[in-house]
Amino acid sequence: MAGIDGRKSFNDKKEEGIILSFRKNMGRRVFILTEAFPFMFIGKVKSIVEDMVVLDVETTSVPALEGKDWSVHIHSIEVFYIETGIGAKIPHLKDS
Repeated sequence: MAGIDGRKSFNDKKEEGIILSFRKNMGRRVFILTEAFPFMFIGKVKSIVEDMVVLDVETTSVPALEGKDWSVHIHSIEVFYIETGIGAKIPHLKDS
């Protein structure tokens, strides 16, 4: 939303940047820490719906919640890391 002077706020620019990062990396693995339960997600980015990231969740802090699609609100994300093929890989935390 633009301010009185017609410019976007810092928060608007931040939200747009986060959404763009996820949109550019659909199909890639992601690690997300959130401010609320279940706190941690590892999975693949399936889609972006407005300000929600839809994930195919491989691992979370609660095993019963794994193997499902989860929608995570952009505003609840504290930290995220997207595996891009450059840099560190997100570990697979499942028992083999």
